Amino acid sequence: MKRIEPTCYVVLASVIALFTGQFVKAGEPGHSQQPGVAPAEAISKLTEGNFRYASGNLQHPGQTPERRTELANSQHPFAIIVSCSDSRVPPEIVFDQGLGDLFVLRVAGNVINDESLGSIEYAVDHLGTRLIVVLGHQRCGAVEAAKKTIAAKRKAPGHMQSLVKAIQPAVEATAKDDLETTIKANVKHVVQSLRSSTPVLKARVDSGDLKVAGAYYNLDTGAVTFLDGN
Repeated sequence: MKRIEPTCYVVLASVIALFTGQFVKAGEPGHSQQPGVAPAEAISKLTEGNFRYASGNLQHPGQTPERRTELANSQHPFAIIVSCSDSRVPPEIVFDQGLGDLFVLRVAGNVINDESLGSIEYAVDHLGTRLIVVLGHQRCGAVEAAKKTIAAKRKAPGHMQSLVKAIQPAVEATAKDDLETTIKANVKHVVQSLRSSTPVLKARVDSGDLKVAGAYYNLDTGAVTFLDGN
C-alpha cells in the first residue's frame, strides 16, 4: 500500500473540518454572528413594505451598489418567504424589500418538499432568521388545478401530479367550499407542517424563538393579509 505523507493527513483533516463545519447538528445553534430580527418586528417590516407597495409609494430599499458590496460576504435576511411561483407575486416587490432582506422559496401552490425544507432549516439555523411566512394568493392556478383534478378523479400530467398530491389535504378539507377558501386552507396546512417539522423547526417554534405565519395576497389590490390563527 502506498504510504500517505504526513502533510496529506493535515490537508485531509482540514478539508474534513471545513466540510463538516458548514452544517451544525440538527437543533443546535447556527453560525449567525448577530441576533435575528424578532418575529414581531419582522412582520411589521413586511406589513409596512406591503403598504408602500399597495399604495404605490415604493421605496426600493437596499438595491444600490453599496448594499450589494455590503452583502458580498454575508447575509442576514429578516424573514423567510415560502411563496407561489406565480409571476404576479414576487415577494421582494410585494413587500418592497431589497437585497439581503428576504430568503425566498417559490414553488407552485407554495408547497414544501424535502429540498425546500432543508433550505428553510439552513436559513433558520445558519442565518438566524426567526420568521417564516407562507404566502398564498388570490386565484392561485395550482390550487385551482388541484381542485379540478381531484374532483375529476384523475391525475395531472407529468410531475404536476406531485403538486396535486401536496395540495390534496387542503382540497379534501374544503371540498364543498370555493377556491379562495381552499387557497387559505392550503396556506394553513403548510404553516402547520412547518411548525411541526422536526428536528429543527418545531423546537424553535415551541421555544418562541421562531414564528411561522400564513398570509394571503390579493391580486386585485396588492394587499397582503396575515391569516387568523397564526
